[in-house]
Amino acid sequence: MNSIVIPLYNEAESLPRLYAELTAMFPTASASAEPDAIEFVFVDDGSRDGSWSVIKKLADRDTRVRAIRFRRNFGKAAALTAGFEAARGEIIFTLDADLQDDPAEIPRFLLKLDEGLDVVSGWKKRRYDPWHKVYPSRIFNWMVSTLTGCKLHDHNCGFKAYRAVVLREVGIYGELHRFVPVLAQAKGFRVGEIEVNHRAREHGTSKYGISRFIKGFLDLLTVRFLTRFSQRPLHVLGSVGLILFLIGGAGMFFLAVQWLRGERPIGNRPLLDYSAASLVVGTQLVCLGILAELITSYNIRAEDTYSVAESVGVDDDRKST
Repeated sequence: MNSIVIPLYNEAESLPRLYAELTAMFPTASASAEPDAIEFVFVDDGSRDGSWSVIKKLADRDTRVRAIRFRRNFGKAAALTAGFEAARGEIIFTLDADLQDDPAEIPRFLLKLDEGLDVVSGWKKRRYDPWHKVYPSRIFNWMVSTLTGCKLHDHNCGFKAYRAVVLREVGIYGELHRFVPVLAQAKGFRVGEIEVNHRAREHGTSKYGISRFIKGFLDLLTVRFLTRFSQRPLHVLGSVGLILFLIGGAGMFFLAVQWLRGERPIGNRPLLDYSAASLVVGTQLVCLGILAELITSYNIRAEDTYSVAESVGVDDDRKST
């Protein structure tokens, strides 16, 4: 079975056509179609426009439609997480409900997965979005690829395909949904991309504003830390702390030599303030790193330190196929 997870917020006008396009790709009347070959998992992220009523009508006439409704808007990452937990397929697709993603691309994702990839991300090479969304997005994608080493043209694209084992190992929260390929690659999974057809929005308005890029940059810093130092926080905090401590110590040593040589007073020199501040901040960072190491050692599980691809003669419920 394959699963298609569709997070949505106020997309009542788009849902009937989206469902029609999905059923055109996976018709129930086909003699060759297996009844359990596909499922459509809609996650209503607190819509207020009647989207849930539309989804319930779709579910009444098609048993492949499954749905979840949130009490309020919790965000796309929460909607995807709920969809992933509900999905029963071995291959899980995600696409947006605004009709800008074309379900006709799904077979091409499957072909790419057959090449041995674990994650396939869509690339909207030709976008039908306003320029103030396109150009900042390109800069953001370049930053993510450069800082994380996961070379994708379009990290923000919601049209993706995953093997289920990837989503069992990679947890998301906050707004880290756009970084699942990055987190997956850090675990050792194989990540690739394909160009996809991008369509202009026909109904409603975009749910994202300029704050999306600010939050995205902060999330990028989080992902950078998680993929490099989540199991060794002292390496980054302690390194910065030691550098500041050495700078502060060197400044204090210089001032001490000046004082011994009779070049007084030194209390009115800015170097004294800067050196003292560097010593204090450096010491605090080292102590903070040690505390972070203690917390990490207490909470970390053995399976968090590796990702099993295959095993022979060893029971491992998390092994991939």
